Amino acid sequence: MAKDSYTDFVNTGFGKKITKALGLPQPARLRRYRPQAPVIEGPVVLLGSSGVTDALADRLLGWELDVRRHVGPREKIAAVIAVFDSAHSPAELSQTVLALGGLLKQLRPSGRVITLFRSPDQTEDPAARAARKGVEGITRSLAHELRAGGTANGLVLQEDLDPSAPSVAAALRFLLSGRSAFVSGQFITVDSVNGILPEDWALPLAGQVAVVTGAARGIGAAIAGTLHRDGAQVIAVDIPDAGEQLAAVANDVSGTALQLDITADDAAERILTHAQQHYGRLDIVVHNAGITRDKLLANMDPSRWDSVIAVNVESQLRMNRTFLNSELFNRAEDTVGPRIVSLASTSGIAGNRGQTNYAASKSGVIGMVSASSAQLQARHGTINAVAPGFIETEMTAKIPFATREVARRLNSLNQGGLPEDVAETIAYLASPAAAGTSGLTLRVCGQNLIGA
Repeated sequence: MAKDSYTDFVNTGFGKKITKALGLPQPARLRRYRPQAPVIEGPVVLLGSSGVTDALADRLLGWELDVRRHVGPREKIAAVIAVFDSAHSPAELSQTVLALGGLLKQLRPSGRVITLFRSPDQTEDPAARAARKGVEGITRSLAHELRAGGTANGLVLQEDLDPSAPSVAAALRFLLSGRSAFVSGQFITVDSVNGILPEDWALPLAGQVAVVTGAARGIGAAIAGTLHRDGAQVIAVDIPDAGEQLAAVANDVSGTALQLDITADDAAERILTHAQQHYGRLDIVVHNAGITRDKLLANMDPSRWDSVIAVNVESQLRMNRTFLNSELFNRAEDTVGPRIVSLASTSGIAGNRGQTNYAASKSGVIGMVSASSAQLQARHGTINAVAPGFIETEMTAKIPFATREVARRLNSLNQGGLPEDVAETIAYLASPAAAGTSGLTLRVCGQNLIGA
């Protein structure tokens, strides 16, 4: 993984002075999750006057946070949560938006802004939908304006959803915490009351068994480590050629290793057999394995195209069918059912030169996830996707220096993400507490300036 020397330089006294004078990007050191640390340190200001605001205040106070409705003009704050659920027209946004604007200069480094509103798609009233879509625009634009590692994201609730639902709490805690360090300008939708809050927020996956494909290195290894840290038992899967690295990862997470080719017809059966023999259950599947075989389409050959489609999306479709027909993964008696999280990519959203095969496969993953959501929800389960942007890995370290530097700075946080940023988001979506969110593709890209 290449070192981001520019970010290190900017965060010295001399470097900050020079780069600021030259008008260069100012990437901050991001606040990332640390076990046993508070969710967020400092006052959290709630804006809005609805019953939803009161419910959120009760939840935050239960986490022993410093919750305020007002703060002094010079007091530094950690986060602002702006509640717009009662806005019925764009004109009604003004009071809360301007109050939010008046607090932005008081945000601490790595501060958080969260907007909360009802789903635009669930009202036929033109004025109400205009207001709700307006909050989307506010949130995205504000995410571009924040500095010093600050992020802005939205929490979108189904029309009549009770704000005390477990998945509202899970999303709120994720967005406030360091787990969401590289997530900005994004929206998490909660559309059901499903979910179970953990007894211990430090171990949200306690008692769960997870399989992670492509686990031998990079993002896959980070996912395995994060799931283990959060209490899950992990089955690490990768190809036989990566056997030595795979064994090392499995040992690090006190898990088990399974060498197999995920494109094999019996890949899912072998995973299920392994899970049954070692753990007697399977709760979470993380489809992380993927390959690139880049080439301009004019020069694309069948092997490059077919191999990427086979590994990145066809294997997931085939394995999911088998998993969902298995009683081991699809236990009807469970309150919270099976959870699947797939790796998409911002290339699948915005496209990328020389990656028609890769973009097709990752767009295919997004389509698979949205189409499969109803099938999973019928089993009290979820399926979601995570779409990373530029992440500091061995693969991106091989990109030519100039291209790599541009890619790092081409987002609102002016830096690349880390494998653990992707892993934290996957762990959140895989948790029983997040069972009210399904069919979502959540970007982990620092609000990349390319794409939706």
